Parts: sequence; structure tokens; C-alpha cells
Amino acid sequence: MANAEKKIELRVSGMTCATCASAIKKALLNIAGVKSASVNLGSENVIVEYDPKKVNPGDIEKAVTKTGYAVIYEKVVFKIGGMTCAMCAQAIENALKALDGIISVNVNLGSEQAYVTFNSSMISVSDMKKVIEDTGYRALGLEGEETEELEKKVREKDLKAKLYRILIGFTVGIPLMILMYVLPESYMEQLSYLSLIVSTPVFIFISYPIFTAGYHALKNKNLNMDVMYSMGIGVAFVSSVMGTFQIVLTRDFMFYETAVLLATFLMLGRYLEAKAKGKTSEAIKKLIGLQPKTATVLRGSEEKEIPIEDVQLQDIILVRPGEKIPVDGEVIDGESYVDESMITGEPVPTMKSKDDKVVGGTLNKNSVFTFRATKIGKDTVLAQIIKLVNDAQGSKPPVQMLADTAVRYFIPVVLIIALASFCVWYLLLGSTLLFALSSLIAVLVVACPCALGLATPTAITVGLGRGAELGVLIKRGEALERAEKLTTIVFDKTGTLTKGKPEVTDVVSVGIDEKTVLKLAASVEKNSSHPLADAVVHKAQEKMISLAESTGFDTFGGKGVIATVEGNEIVLGNRLLFNEKHISISSDVEEKIVRFEDEGKTVVLVAWKRRLCGVIGIADIIKETAPQAIQEFKKMRLDVIMITGDNNRTAQSIARQIGIETVQAEVLPVDKANEVKKLQDGGKVVAFVGDGINDAPALAQSDVGIAIGSGTDVAIESGEIVLVKDDVLDAVVAVQLSRKVMARIKQNLFWAFAYNTALIPVAAGVLYPFFGVTFRPEFAGLAMALSSVTVISLSLLLKRYVPPAKKEVKS
Repeated sequence: MANAEKKIELRVSGMTCATCASAIKKALLNIAGVKSASVNLGSENVIVEYDPKKVNPGDIEKAVTKTGYAVIYEKVVFKIGGMTCAMCAQAIENALKALDGIISVNVNLGSEQAYVTFNSSMISVSDMKKVIEDTGYRALGLEGEETEELEKKVREKDLKAKLYRILIGFTVGIPLMILMYVLPESYMEQLSYLSLIVSTPVFIFISYPIFTAGYHALKNKNLNMDVMYSMGIGVAFVSSVMGTFQIVLTRDFMFYETAVLLATFLMLGRYLEAKAKGKTSEAIKKLIGLQPKTATVLRGSEEKEIPIEDVQLQDIILVRPGEKIPVDGEVIDGESYVDESMITGEPVPTMKSKDDKVVGGTLNKNSVFTFRATKIGKDTVLAQIIKLVNDAQGSKPPVQMLADTAVRYFIPVVLIIALASFCVWYLLLGSTLLFALSSLIAVLVVACPCALGLATPTAITVGLGRGAELGVLIKRGEALERAEKLTTIVFDKTGTLTKGKPEVTDVVSVGIDEKTVLKLAASVEKNSSHPLADAVVHKAQEKMISLAESTGFDTFGGKGVIATVEGNEIVLGNRLLFNEKHISISSDVEEKIVRFEDEGKTVVLVAWKRRLCGVIGIADIIKETAPQAIQEFKKMRLDVIMITGDNNRTAQSIARQIGIETVQAEVLPVDKANEVKKLQDGGKVVAFVGDGINDAPALAQSDVGIAIGSGTDVAIESGEIVLVKDDVLDAVVAVQLSRKVMARIKQNLFWAFAYNTALIPVAAGVLYPFFGVTFRPEFAGLAMALSSVTVISLSLLLKRYVPPAKKEVKS
């Protein structure tokens, strides 16, 4: 008997010493079913021999991660051709999941892509490609490869072949149908032989792709719609042949025109479906199309045009008017207006001059400039956006699980209904064999799980693409569903509702002059990157004050900083820090502090030689669109809360100006996540809107994290939604778009369920005893074709969706 043991090789990160390797080995050997484990610290590889009957690769991975280390997997996205229904997607998923080394698979029927996470030490991309093709589908290449042209050619060839079959089908099928109705009974024998001769080659030509797909499905032990359609049109044609030669059946069973038209309608459905599906991923294709192919690089005094792949970091690149900026960088000479609408959604071109950042894929409008490349290849903003949208389109929101479950049971149930319909009409109710057979065929071809399978992925693909066009990047499909259920929006203040670029408005000195207060404060703050520190340094530079060296710089999160300047300890911060350091504040200074805070200013206290020597008032400017964003959220009946580390007076002043009633002030950065959790514990579904860096814990804790980007950094780890522009109104756009996409998914699912619920019984003949209504098989085929096209068309309407918040800005 062959040895049933299997071997798995894992790449593990985080090992630093022999103790780490020993800990992993011990954890693995403790698993029942693991025969041996060897850990190579140098190559960071772990090889495990195990009994697959007792343990699976998932258990082995968990053992490694529980020990505190990470298992490294690779991801790949296959472009796939030949899928026609949800069962095709499921067949590919099942075939890939059966392979050793596959961690997860998700096939998106709408975008015709398979998202695979795998262990590269156990399986290769070529192995996966072979399995896809053995299952009966075409692997057209990988996402990121230059396969767009091949994909386009394959799609056009496929559409042309389908259209050719449709035209021939109607050209032969319609005349045959007319002859069946107009010729008298006496010509039935001649007509049957004529129909056999004329329709056989046409039927074989039209239905060949359906029978081939059905054969591949059965070969892979998979029941899909091609199997059912093959049965339906096969029964119609074989019955006709048997009737022609009067083998068991009579010449009443003339289904030649039905078989031809049925196959034609099925092909028409697939043609319309393929044409519409090609449009669902247009947004991502547009983004890919933005990537320039070449760049003009300056090598000394010489201009050289090179492929985009050859551009190196720090290369100096020349961009002329009308040219696309090839990679991300920083302007070093010249100035020009740049159209960034394709990245940010902002229609007005932006002036770029020395030291400004530029983004690859954007369009230089009116002048020549040079810039230094700072991000190339997969690190550019455009590449990150494409990756984010692609990954999101490969995710499944929970609502899709409902459709997947329905599809799994759909075909067996339909087969039972079709056979039951035949038996009831023919055996129990004594109907003619002709009627019972027509009912069987109609049920087989009217059923359509394709509409169910397409309802969610097409809406997500189009919706997320539309989001990218609007400057809203939704990283996971699950975020759409959670965003629809939101009850509360929590905003960080600094950098989110305000510009995050505060300015010094007041300097009050106590015992020394204002210039010295600014000098001491700026000498300390020049070591910090905090926005308030920048404001103090900027003010000192404006006043032409020369700064001193500082040492012993120490920060106190949410309270302030301490450093030594010219031999003296300088304390800068808020009341909390001054209370901790036992530095007193006189009543007259306290009055000034209160006045500043009432005006919405942040107060920085300055102490020199352990005594208060100055008060600096700093105001942050509210973003122009902040009040409108708050009003829009209120219209959506969401509770709006502002959370900030600022004192209560300042926070309340800002909140009043933008229309927020609920404020949580003096909250340290580490406690923002706790405040979000308290709201969740109270039954609220919470979105947190913040800057994605300082607010990472709160973004991660919230049900939906909305991270405001800077327009040049969209690879923000925290948060399910990233706003490309630094515009808080886009948070409203994100929620409105999410709600619209979810509404469209539900609409699609309702239509798909309603269609099948209504038409399968009609095809089975339930209305015949009461109203004499039956469903001719060829019309059942037409109805099936229209159901999928309707779902895709509803999803495509999202391409033109303009969120209400955007409409109001335009008006």
C-alpha cells in the first residue's frame, strides 16, 4: 500500500534566532498527525510531513501563526475566458482548491478573473493554468501582464463567432417555424425530412459550444447550466429525429425549429451577456490605459526616450505639454498646470512648480517641466489604485454567500422539477407525451442561475470602478455591506475636518519678550513633525528669528514635549503636562488661555527654568467642504461625533462652526479606538474618518475605516475605504456610493430570484389547467437570455451614478 503521508513547505517570516526555529518545530510536532518538522532558519523555510487524514495544511499554518510568526503566501490573478454561469465559476474554484498548496480561491464571474492565494513552494502558476484549462476554460494570462491585447482579440473573436451562429440560427429557424404553421398536415412527412436535412448541420454548428461545455462539466463531475441546456436542446432534437423515422415517437414530435431557435436564443443570451460583461470592468481598464509606455529621461545634457520599465529612482524626467507624466516624482524645474482628474476626480487642473509632487498617469497641460522620479513600478499611486480596485473586485461581501448557496442547490432542484413536471403531466394527469416533453424542455432552459451568479460580482465590479473614478477606493467588498448599515460617523478633527496646517495667531509673553518666547518654542519644535510644531517654526522663520540647538528632545503623547535649549529645560505643551510637571499658571494668564480656547484656538504653553514664560495661540482652518459634509450625513440620519485631543473649549468652538453637536475632547490618540469600541458596545455601527496614519488604531477598530489620503499616498494599511483627495466630502460620497451599490445588488438578487420563482412554475405548466397558458421552449430560452442581460444592465447603470453630494457641489 502506498504511503499516504504528504509533505508541505512553508515560508515563514519573523524568525531571528535558533530559539524561534525551535519554538516553531515544537508547536508543529505537538499537532496530532504531524510526523516530522524541520525548520531552516537561514532560508526561513519549514518542511512538514503529515497525515492528511488527521491534519490539514490550515492547521499547520495556524500552529505557526499562533507561535507568533507569519506564513508568507503569494497571490495571483488569472484572467479567464469561457465562463458562462455561476456554476462555471464554482467549477474553477473547486478544481483549484483541490490542488495542494492552494490557500484560497475566489472567482469573479463579472470581471472574469480568478483571485488565488497559494504556496509557491508547493504549486506553480503553470500548474494552476493547466488545471483551469483541463476544467474546460481558457487561462488568458495574469493580471499585470501585457495581455490586454490578447484578451481583446479573444473577446472579439468569441463575440464574432457567437454573432455568426445567431444569424445562421435565425436565418434557418424562423423559416422552418413558418413552414410548420403554414403547411397542411399532408406535407408533414416531406417537411420532417426537409427539416432534418436543413437543421442538422445548423443545429450542430450552433449548439457545439454548449455541448462541449456540458461535456467538460460532466467530465469534471460538475452540474452546470451547459449540462441542463444540452439536455434541453438535445431532447428537442433527438425527439424530432425519432419522430421523423417514427421510432417510438410519431411525427407530431417535430421540434427541429424549436431545437434550432432554442440553441440560437441561448447563444443570443450569451452574446449579450459577454458584450455587457466586457463593459463592467471598463473603469479599471481606463486606469490601466493611463499608464504611459515611455518616458523622456535626461542623461547629462542628452534627452533619451526609454520604456517605462527602465525608469530608475532618482532619474530626471522631462515632460512636455500634452504628455502624460510617466511615474511619481517631485518637480525640480519649471511649472505647469497638471490635469489630475483621472486620479483624484478633481476637474480643475492643479499648478505644479518646484518641490511639488506629481503623479504618474496625470496629464501635463501647458508647459515643460522636469521632475525627479521618487516612485516607480508597483509603488506609484496609479499602480496602487489599480491593485486596490483589483483586490476589492476579487472580494466577496456576505450578501454573495446567499446567492452562492442558492446556486449550489439550484440545478439539482431544477432537474427534479423538470422530471416531476414530465411525470405529473404524462403519468398522473394523462396528458400527451408531446405536451409533457415540451414542459420538460421548457423547464430545463428557462431556469437561470446565471442571473443569481452575476447579481453581486457585476454590481461590485462596476461600483468599485465608479468609486475609483470619483477618487474613492473601497478596498474590500465587505465594506460596502457594512457602510450601508452605518448608524454613526466619528470624525477626527485635525487634518480631517480642519486643514491640519495651523497658524500661530497670538503670542503672549510672561516676564520675557515675545521674540524670545518664539525662539525658545521654535528651537524645541523644529525636532517635531507635528502640525502645531510646524506652525510655531513657520512663525519664527517669518519673524526672521534665528533658532538655537536643542538636546534631550522627549515627547509626551497628547500632552507636549520637553527639550534643553542653551542649557535650560524648556517645557511646551498643554495643561495636563504643566500639571504633571507642577508648573503653575497665574489667574490673568488663565483668563487669556480661556479666551483663546473660546475662539477655537489651540493653546501651547511655554515654560523656561520651570516657570511659565509664554502662551502661543494656534488656529487650524476648517476645510471648506466640512460643514456641507456634516449636513449631508445628517440628511442620511446618521449620528455625527467629533473626537479630538484638543481641549473641550477649542473642540466645541470648531464643532459649532461646522454643525456638530456631540464632541469628545481631550482624548489621547491611543484612546480613540476605545471610544469607538464604547459606541460599538452600545449597539452602534461606526465609521471612523481620519488621516490613516495617526488614527490607525481607531480606523482598524471601527466597522468602516475611512482614511483620507493626500493624493500621493493611497497605500494606507488601516481603513477599508481610502479617499484619494484630501476632501472630507468624499467620505459622504463613499457612504452614498456604498448604499447605492448594495441597493443595486439587492435589486439584482430580487430580480434573479423573482424571475426563477415566477417562470419555472409557468414552464412546468401550472397555469395550463386554469388559463390554458404554456411556455414554448424557444420562448423559455429567450426569457432565460433576457434575465442575465437585465441583471448586467442594471449593474452597468452604476457607471453613470453621481452621488447626491457631488450633484450639490456642481450646482
